[in-house]
Amino acid sequence: MKKIFLLLSFLICANLFSQLLSSNLEKKTLALGEVNRLVIKIDNLRSKSVIAAQKNELLPFHFEEVKDSIGINSSSYERIVEFAVYEEGNFKIPELEFKVGDKILKTIPYEVEVINTAKKEDQINDIMNNKEVNLEAADYWDLYKWYVLSALAFIALIIAVVILLKYGRKSKDPAIVATNQTLRELDSLKKKKYIEEGNYRSFYVELIDISRKFITKQYNIPADVLLTDDLISLMKQNNTISPENEKIVEDVFLRGDLVKFAKTFPDQELMQKDFGEIRDWVKRSSKDIEFENLRKDV
Repeated sequence: MKKIFLLLSFLICANLFSQLLSSNLEKKTLALGEVNRLVIKIDNLRSKSVIAAQKNELLPFHFEEVKDSIGINSSSYERIVEFAVYEEGNFKIPELEFKVGDKILKTIPYEVEVINTAKKEDQINDIMNNKEVNLEAADYWDLYKWYVLSALAFIALIIAVVILLKYGRKSKDPAIVATNQTLRELDSLKKKKYIEEGNYRSFYVELIDISRKFITKQYNIPADVLLTDDLISLMKQNNTISPENEKIVEDVFLRGDLVKFAKTFPDQELMQKDFGEIRDWVKRSSKDIEFENLRKDV
């Protein structure tokens, strides 16, 4: 009996002094664009700090956050996220991580079904009967003049571009142009001080976006529309990017996905390392292009 009493006392004390996380999703089935609510609460904080994804960045890509309110005091933390989904299908809200002191707490995952409430067989009736109107040439001109003028302007633009390409001065090496532009974008990212402020989510979102645009321009790989796993697979098949550069891109992109969904919390040293490696890869990317051109010539 003494052992049972001691065990129960231990469990009661543990529950009294540990943080309790709870979450509640208001609706599991939504209409297109209907607003839903996710409520997350952490009790018994005992003045400990809570680290989580930043405002309006808690949920995955398909969930359009409408409102993200956070209430916190010395004993509790409450976060209410209102969101909508504008695509049909089943979408998952993964486990969401909250760091309380040295402890990581996770919510349970949820699945949301989004349906289109408009039915194909619904009949739409006109309010009034259609009327025939006789139009003259001037009326047709008023109706379509902007289309005609736009078409003429478009044709003139094509002619101007053709002349410029044919007779204009030779443009700079596109590989160098893409490299210099990307280095400027990386320098702008550095000036935002995301690393110093520990804003890891915004840092990795912008770093990967810059890298994707660079891969698309420099290597002619559609990185801006591919998922991370598909992009990595295509790079390995394509062999345009050297294995060394390929490994850097793979590591940073995979880590960025984990950060985006609050599954990892990188420190400043790791963020600085990833930034430096991406910048060095951009600077030496011209070697990949030179190798690819030699391979094509052979």
